[in-house]
Amino acid sequence: MPALVWEEFHFDDPDGGKIIFWPHIPCIRMPVKLRSHSNFHGVAFLTSSIDLQSWIMEDKQEKESPGVHRDSAIASGTVLGRLMTDLNELELDGPVIPDPEQLRLLLHAKNTRGGLPIYAIEPNLEDENWVDWQIKSADQQVTYSNLILTLTTGRRWKKIRKDAIKSVTSSKLVNADLGAASASCLTWWIEEQRGISEELQNLRDERFVSRIRGALANLRNHDISDPKSDGLTLMVPIHQAWLPSIRKAISSCTNVEEITPEE
Repeated sequence: MPALVWEEFHFDDPDGGKIIFWPHIPCIRMPVKLRSHSNFHGVAFLTSSIDLQSWIMEDKQEKESPGVHRDSAIASGTVLGRLMTDLNELELDGPVIPDPEQLRLLLHAKNTRGGLPIYAIEPNLEDENWVDWQIKSADQQVTYSNLILTLTTGRRWKKIRKDAIKSVTSSKLVNADLGAASASCLTWWIEEQRGISEELQNLRDERFVSRIRGALANLRNHDISDPKSDGLTLMVPIHQAWLPSIRKAISSCTNVEEITPEE
């Protein structure tokens, strides 16, 4: 299992600028001391444009009916529901849907200095290659063997969560409840990825990191104050359990797919 770290990973892009990957626990308001305090000029989310729009609507619904999305997830019987159940039993600020830390950064970018560039890293449904990836992913997840695996999720969940505790790195800023949340989130991530082949996972990560580098390239190309733009920084909030594979992918990434910010 990958090590679950609490520190940012800084990637110095060979073309100029820096990408900061900030690992966080999904659906939890992180302690202030564990939040990123780095300055950044744009923010990229590992999700789609549609999801970014839905967060605003879900946040409005959450304010009108606190806990509505969390309770719906718990009742669904999905692995997300199992995660919400785990997190709900811990002494933490959450769980909350939409993800409060990503929403916080989204709103910060919208309201800072007239608005910072915001990038959706997941391609839209007009992208034929991405649609093809989604179809292949869906086909794999509905195979007979994967359907059988869903019948033993509960037993497997407890075993993986127990093993995942060993992957949580120690920190004086992290208490027992946050460490337990980290282990549960790794368990959720492993279960979410179970039905997708390693090849497809790698293809997704490779595409995403090329678009992350492309977002930074877009920042450089539009920064008229500094032609080299070496000081530009792109913030990327990322689920702690996803960071190891994304870190590996970007460390060997040579393709840059430039993308434009959300309007």
